[in-house]
Amino acid sequence: MIDIKLILEKPDYVVAALKKKNWDFDPKPIADLSAKRLELLKQVEASKSEQNKLSKSVPQVKKEGGDVQAIFAKVKALAASNKEAEAELAKVEEEIKALIEVLPNLPDDDLVGGGKENNHPIYHFGEERKFEGFTPKDHVELAESLGLIDYKRAAKISGTGTWIYTNLGARMEWALLNYFIENHIADGYEMILPPHILNYESGYTAGQFPKFKEDVFWLEGTEPRKFILPTAETALVNIHRSEILDLDQLPRKYFAYTPCYRREAGSYRTEERGMIRGYQFDKVEMVQYTTKEGSDAAFEEMVNKAKRLVEGLGLCYQVDKLAAGDCSHSMARTYDIEVWIPSMHIYKEVSSVSNARDYQARRGMIRYRDEEGKMQFCHTLNGSGLATSRVFPAILEQFQQADGSVIVPEPLRKYMGGISVLKPVKK
Repeated sequence: MIDIKLILEKPDYVVAALKKKNWDFDPKPIADLSAKRLELLKQVEASKSEQNKLSKSVPQVKKEGGDVQAIFAKVKALAASNKEAEAELAKVEEEIKALIEVLPNLPDDDLVGGGKENNHPIYHFGEERKFEGFTPKDHVELAESLGLIDYKRAAKISGTGTWIYTNLGARMEWALLNYFIENHIADGYEMILPPHILNYESGYTAGQFPKFKEDVFWLEGTEPRKFILPTAETALVNIHRSEILDLDQLPRKYFAYTPCYRREAGSYRTEERGMIRGYQFDKVEMVQYTTKEGSDAAFEEMVNKAKRLVEGLGLCYQVDKLAAGDCSHSMARTYDIEVWIPSMHIYKEVSSVSNARDYQARRGMIRYRDEEGKMQFCHTLNGSGLATSRVFPAILEQFQQADGSVIVPEPLRKYMGGISVLKPVKK
């Protein structure tokens, strides 16, 4: 959530910043309501002050033989009037909140405006493989010929946008997850296995609600209504909701493995078939809680962690600095780590590392005391470390051989009983 003080004190700055996210914002309604709120506050405080003054005068008036009943009547009238003013004040504050809570996070000043067209690659690793002597297969054909994925039976038991990992496919998926988990533990991150069913407040703190509340899978029959997590970030960023952390507790570094459930499958391009986009996929997610001063260093650390994981697998990839309009609603800054998918001739995201600054912490009241004991909002950051549903296809396509086999990246072999090559299965 954007700081209302910033909106009131620097409205032109906020308007220009949100414009970078293709968001038209008029600060006047908030300014008008804030002025009304201030007047109501003054009215309420003045009334309470007068009530206290009158109540304190009762003993003296009684001592002097004055009419205390008249004082009591006046206090009662003031209290009734004040109740109406407080109700109006609460209404105005809710109206202000409703206007602010839908606003996206402000992008960092160095980001260019616009959408995907203005994203900028800032790092590249490896060579886009050239296949000589044979026609390469896409990951869907490879997965089926190697006996790794069963799309048809998945469609039978679940529908489109899903898949079943079978035999060595299931083992390689688990190998990838173990490889990610092992590295995060080695880097000092605390492992979390969060619930997959979350309450509305969790979505609100993460910044997904209220604007994007229909983009998740909601559970019927729950009261209050609950939803299935779209990413572990939604749970991890709520661990310290409504808490005050000690300075020496920061940064807090967490990671979690979870399946992720998204309603987005089927709404994208038809070429994004197979595992490229689905309703359910596996992901290891990193989250940090840090101070304002430690925020940028935490971001760089998380970007470098995601890079190392991809490089460890030997995959060709790039890092994309996202334009403001392509950053998600809650984020001030995002770098995408994207692997090369030869059959599609494009790079696809396997990790988004983002800095929310204090946007999520304001929504969730996640705070800490600085060295002077002053209350501050934490900065929260998240990053995939990594999502398997695109790493898996990238491995198949980048490491395929002329005989239809696929080389298993060295870091995964110890989790697969020493298997180094995936070979086509006989049907």
